[in-house]
Amino acid sequence: MNYRELLKTYPTIRNLSIVQFIAYFGAWFSNVAIYSMLVDFGASSFLIALVTAAHFLPAVLMAPFSGAFIDRIKLKSLMVILLCVELSMTLLFITVTSLDDVWFLMILIFIRMGAASMFFSAEMSLIPKLIDGEALQKANEIHSIIWSFTYAAGMAVSGVIVNLWGVRIAFIIDACFFIIALAALFRISFDVEIHETKEKLFDMIKEGFNYIKENKIIIHLILLHSSVGLTAFDTLVTLLADYNYKFIIAVPLAIGISNAVRAFALMVGPFFIGNKINKNNLHYLLILQGVSIIAWAVFQHNFYLALIGLFLSGYTTTTLWSYTYALLQKKIEPKYMGRVIAYNDMIFMLTNIVTTLFIGLMASFISLELITILIGFAFFATAYYYTRIKQWI
Repeated sequence: MNYRELLKTYPTIRNLSIVQFIAYFGAWFSNVAIYSMLVDFGASSFLIALVTAAHFLPAVLMAPFSGAFIDRIKLKSLMVILLCVELSMTLLFITVTSLDDVWFLMILIFIRMGAASMFFSAEMSLIPKLIDGEALQKANEIHSIIWSFTYAAGMAVSGVIVNLWGVRIAFIIDACFFIIALAALFRISFDVEIHETKEKLFDMIKEGFNYIKENKIIIHLILLHSSVGLTAFDTLVTLLADYNYKFIIAVPLAIGISNAVRAFALMVGPFFIGNKINKNNLHYLLILQGVSIIAWAVFQHNFYLALIGLFLSGYTTTTLWSYTYALLQKKIEPKYMGRVIAYNDMIFMLTNIVTTLFIGLMASFISLELITILIGFAFFATAYYYTRIKQWI
């Protein structure tokens, strides 16, 4: 089954993919406006890293609660509420006007990304309830292509908008994406089983945690998937634009173009290598990811060569993300799907936060090139870890 056959056979998956595209594009669209605004305010590298971390922290703190909500609330109603929250927070970004308002900006980002994180977990819990087998793996690949593309392309398009019309217009346009996503979601009809339970919320959280603890392979797969969080390069791209490239090109354009190139790599990679990856050769993909990141580090001194390196570093990421996610989904009982997925997203986002703060802290002591090389070597360690757990998958 190819992507076209999947979307034709399962119209609900097709319509959900459209909502995913619009909502995820909106979730990341204002990032360049935020980072450009911080640079204009004269924010330090660590403050930029803190604001970036605020994008990932909600998934860590909210995971136990969001998973329990997902397993007991009608998903469509929940998803509508979450999109409304994202819309509201995006409009409030307009009120941030100086470095003194950064604390308020971080609160808004925290709330918005908390809603986005729960929306993501809800969708990743919904898809296995609609399809399974090869269709599930392909749906995951489509989902990961959409997520990866919008993650970077949203910032790429935003870079052009910010450079032409400024951050306020970018925030208003971003809010429009959420309005369109809401309209598209209202038109979708899906009916999935909600496991009736009289358990209290905290009892459900405890039950989900115990389920994970008793299934060691799920713990290993969560850790394996979290390695993709090492590719949280937002701070790195922003600092490269501010330190190295601002004398060549405007900072918003440098961030936007860099993410556009990465977006293209994230999008096309699965078409060429997605069908070639299996449990027996996954460790080679992890090694290739590490090598490509190191190649990017070597090219970073030159903006145009760095774009080549950034393309290489993104080429394998989407396939790595989708395949490790599918391995995990296949091991989870449907009753616990929402809670385990939420815990998985928590660990994944925690990896993003650690990577982001590592970059922000170390940027004052060592070169950005060396920081990037260290991240590349981390994937070599992950490849070794996978060879140790492969026999139980």
